[in-house]
Amino acid sequence: MIVRLAKNRKARAWALSGLALALAWYFCLPKPLFREPVSAVLLSAGGELLGARIAEDGQWRFPPPKTLPEKYKQALIHFEDKRFRLHPGVDPAALARSVYTNYKRGKVVSGGSTITMQVIRLSRKNPPRTYPEKLLEILLALRLECGCSKDEILALYAGHAPFGGNVVGLEGAAWRYYGRSPELLSWGESALLAVLPNSPSLIRPGRNSVALKVKRDALLRRLSLAGVLDGSTMELAQKEPLPGEPYPLPRAAPQLLDTLAAERRALSASLRVGPFSRLKTTLDGALQKSVQSIVRRYSDGMLLHGIRNAAVIVIDNGTFEVKAYVGNSRDDDGTGKARAGSGYAIDLVRKPRSTGSVLKPLLFAAMLQSGELLSTTLVPDLPTQFGNFMPQNFDRKYRGAVPARTALAQSLNVPAVRMLKKYGVPRFYDFLKNLGMSTLHRDPQGYGLSLIVGGAEGTLWDLTRIYANMAHLAKGGEKKGAARLHELRILADSPDAGKTTNDLGPGAAWLTMKALLDVTRPGEEGYWENFDSSRRIAWKTGTSYGHRDAWAIGSDARHTVGVWLGNADGESRLELVGVAAAAPLLFEVFSRLPYGGWFDIPEAYLKEVEVCKNDGYLPFGGCETAKQWSPLGSNFDQISPHNKTVHLDASGKWRVHGKCEAVSKMKHTGWFSLPPGQEYFYRRYYAGYKPLPPYRRDCEADADKKKGPVEFLYPNADSRIYIPIDLAEKKGRVVFEAAHTWPDAALFWHLDGNYIGRTAVFHQQALDIEPGPHEITIVDHEGNYATRRFEILGVN
Repeated sequence: MIVRLAKNRKARAWALSGLALALAWYFCLPKPLFREPVSAVLLSAGGELLGARIAEDGQWRFPPPKTLPEKYKQALIHFEDKRFRLHPGVDPAALARSVYTNYKRGKVVSGGSTITMQVIRLSRKNPPRTYPEKLLEILLALRLECGCSKDEILALYAGHAPFGGNVVGLEGAAWRYYGRSPELLSWGESALLAVLPNSPSLIRPGRNSVALKVKRDALLRRLSLAGVLDGSTMELAQKEPLPGEPYPLPRAAPQLLDTLAAERRALSASLRVGPFSRLKTTLDGALQKSVQSIVRRYSDGMLLHGIRNAAVIVIDNGTFEVKAYVGNSRDDDGTGKARAGSGYAIDLVRKPRSTGSVLKPLLFAAMLQSGELLSTTLVPDLPTQFGNFMPQNFDRKYRGAVPARTALAQSLNVPAVRMLKKYGVPRFYDFLKNLGMSTLHRDPQGYGLSLIVGGAEGTLWDLTRIYANMAHLAKGGEKKGAARLHELRILADSPDAGKTTNDLGPGAAWLTMKALLDVTRPGEEGYWENFDSSRRIAWKTGTSYGHRDAWAIGSDARHTVGVWLGNADGESRLELVGVAAAAPLLFEVFSRLPYGGWFDIPEAYLKEVEVCKNDGYLPFGGCETAKQWSPLGSNFDQISPHNKTVHLDASGKWRVHGKCEAVSKMKHTGWFSLPPGQEYFYRRYYAGYKPLPPYRRDCEADADKKKGPVEFLYPNADSRIYIPIDLAEKKGRVVFEAAHTWPDAALFWHLDGNYIGRTAVFHQQALDIEPGPHEITIVDHEGNYATRRFEILGVN
């Protein structure tokens, strides 16, 4: 009984020991097997290499491939391990032969290692060759074979074998030594890379070429004897030249590579996951290289004007995939190194810059959607001041009043600021946030009305995405359900993210695109000779204050292209004007894109509204009417303030009313009449405009006196004014300006109750005024007058 118990205890002890050994063997392999840092690798949507960055340890070590080319697999197996497909990770015959050879030579000359054992050795960083180490390699190789397929083991070897210098892995070697991917290697090239890890020091241009060629050719003969190659293929492969100086790796999107690699590293650190592998993007490889070439060539020409940097992004409006991404004009100065201060290393697609005028279409769309204007609604364009902010149009001219779509097409600042004043800065701020503008870090009051003319910063990424969403909506969006705003997809494995929105619908988006189609191309400047003028593109430019940024963003039904030009350090250049600097590049990029067509009218999202033809408001005063599209669901309810019924005498030259003329003798006619300030500028641009006839002298004009034909253009009420210093550093004068409805009317000027002069036709007075509060008054010969109170703060 005692003996039986003792035997049972021994059996259990042996069983437990065996189980412990089995468990130790099962868990003996570290996970992951290799922990070395890998190169950041950027791939196109088709798998083409666009660029790579050296690993943190200074090695060109690409992430291990999932599959290997058949030529390389055949060459590797025939050179390293002919029975690789047959053994369980250890080849007993090869081990026996190795032991015998080493015994006969008295030293280690052969290891008898299989490819699987070499993978284990590589993972252990090539420790000294000893018999205990060999035994450990055998045990670990057997375990590796239990957990991996033969092809997976080959991929591990090919991804971590040394290929000379600082090149590790087959893919890096193929690109460095042959300038192409492993799939495109010939038999001779595949054979050379199969033998190279056995003697990586042989790959030195101009040295060891004979020894390297002998090893390669011997392998090719072995492949021929095995029936893998025929004789002629072997002979041709043996005649192939050996590699020379290493090739530079592709650099088709260097800034994007750095941006994505940094994002993935941060994600890996925050989630405590392993290092990223390949960055497969949505980029079209051929288009990316074409656009990069265009940007580099164009930027080289802009260097003559002191403009060093440019960025371009191309988006598919249907999938929101980024098809081309040029983060900067180049990544070096042509010598392989970035020049100090050039800013070439900065990814300017993601860099916040002053937006200039590129937000104006979004305000136009927002006001269409909310029913606060129609495309043809007149917007005032005359000298305007809000506090210390006095916007001016780019050409320093005023048009009195312009249709909203014309103001947008001509990128007029004053109408845009007046539109924003009406819509409200906080509302527009929220609208931009909801559209996905991520750079609004101040509160709405911090931007004020300058928000619409470049007072905020935006990125080319955000703004082009917003325009692409607007183009997508203009096509009808998803055709059903609520409108949806999409995020851009730059990585192939990123989901289609987005959110539903009520802020912008297909109708307003289409009307905005239609307005942007009317932008005048500056053909007289010679920028567009090579562009297909029949191609319909909605586009908008922008120029930041101080000429530091030039923008151009355009869309057809298929693509949206965003362009930015400037200097990364913010240096100003007078040539940095959107239409002159950025627009030519925009259209050159479009010329390389397939024809995208134009947007069909989304009639299901539009309704027709009858408006006055001359001012775009709801009919009043007998105006001539026209049909105008309006977004479905909007409610434009503003009646024309400019059309009225006017009572004339029998001659039709004088206005009259019931107190001075019998109704039976009056002519009643509709008349389009703008306020004096708007009319003053409007009639300069529109020769057909007819001012209201004056009242006949025997008729009183009480009704019109309340409104008055006299209006100040400058200053605004309660202005606070600094006296300017002129170029001679002398105290300047303050220029006051007024307008009168009647072209031949004279105005009489009074300052603080004292008469100071008379003006006719052009009503301006340049005055030297002492600091303090003042009141200025103008009076016409009919007694109509206007008064402004203001304060002179001193010299500035």
